[in-house]
Amino acid sequence: MIPHELTDPVTLPSGVVLPNRLVMAPMVAQGSAPGTGLVTAEDVAYFARRSRVAGMVVTGAAFVSREGRGFARQLSIAHDAAVPGLAALATAIKADGARAIVQLYHGGREAHPAAAELGRAQAPSTQEFAWLPYVPQEMTEAEIRATITAFGEATRRAVAAGFDGVEIHGANHYLLQQFFSAYSNHRTDAWGGDLERRMAFPLAVLAEVQRVAAGAGRPFVVGYRLCPDEVHGDVVGYTVEDSAALMDRLAAAGVDYVHVSVFTGYAARPADGARSYGRLAQDAVDGRCPVVIVSEVWTADDAGRALEHGDLVAIGRAALVEPEFGAKLAGDRLDEIETTVKGRLDTLALPAGLIEWYTTPPGRDGLPPLPGIDEYLG
Repeated sequence: MIPHELTDPVTLPSGVVLPNRLVMAPMVAQGSAPGTGLVTAEDVAYFARRSRVAGMVVTGAAFVSREGRGFARQLSIAHDAAVPGLAALATAIKADGARAIVQLYHGGREAHPAAAELGRAQAPSTQEFAWLPYVPQEMTEAEIRATITAFGEATRRAVAAGFDGVEIHGANHYLLQQFFSAYSNHRTDAWGGDLERRMAFPLAVLAEVQRVAAGAGRPFVVGYRLCPDEVHGDVVGYTVEDSAALMDRLAAAGVDYVHVSVFTGYAARPADGARSYGRLAQDAVDGRCPVVIVSEVWTADDAGRALEHGDLVAIGRAALVEPEFGAKLAGDRLDEIETTVKGRLDTLALPAGLIEWYTTPPGRDGLPPLPGIDEYLG
């Protein structure tokens, strides 16, 4: 049996009602037009196939400016020309009652295609990284202001396209996290230094997104995704205490949810910590908004247990494997939930670029495997 709370509606602070507590986690689908990021038929088919997967579906990272593009076939929300295609995506997602959220992204130093195309990768500070073939360059004040504006303009396009909201991508070592991290932010101006000033850029982006969202003329979701700490051995970008301070500010500012990005399981916790990241996030927001927890949710039982660590449960790879996860859970068809792609890959409407990521190097080396994908390798 699963907790009935999983299938209960949830009202977010903005007033938007989610039909249940399941979320499709944001994942780059590699289906958009190369370079431009315009929506393709593959994109629409991928999301249409997942209109019954969860109560809220978050698109993979949509780049808000040309300088922020991080993937070859990544979704764009950087220009008004993208709006008609984005509207088709929103319609496909909402066909069976799910709420459609588009994730807003800037890759910062990790924007490899942008760096190749423009000859420069933007970052909080000029700094070499061993894994990058270029040296990211410190953003000017004008570039910082332009990027904040770009997030607002992307929000305007999301409203025009009919999305129910946006999620600000402040996780996974992309630009907003780079500003928050003492490892990558060495600025001495108002955008870097102590914890308060390292929060300035993420909070300025949030304020601009909320300003534009307030003019939507309807309830509109603004969520925020973050990594709960940045600790790699002796390298400490920020601690769980630092992220708790940021989450407190996010909740105080009125975000609709905080999405905790972890990769080691929904019950993951800090080294030597007694409480999970999800529960620590719940402590930080103190009931002011829901916490979304993610990672290693494959079955209804997993989803039920994950609910002990968050208010909303996100599924990532499981949404690729089982596009009707939420519908089967709601219909008490738990034994029908698929947990492997073996013999089923051609039924899942995965874009060719995404299949390539999972089946050929270097994608095979960089992504956790899809169960059953072995038969398609090579």
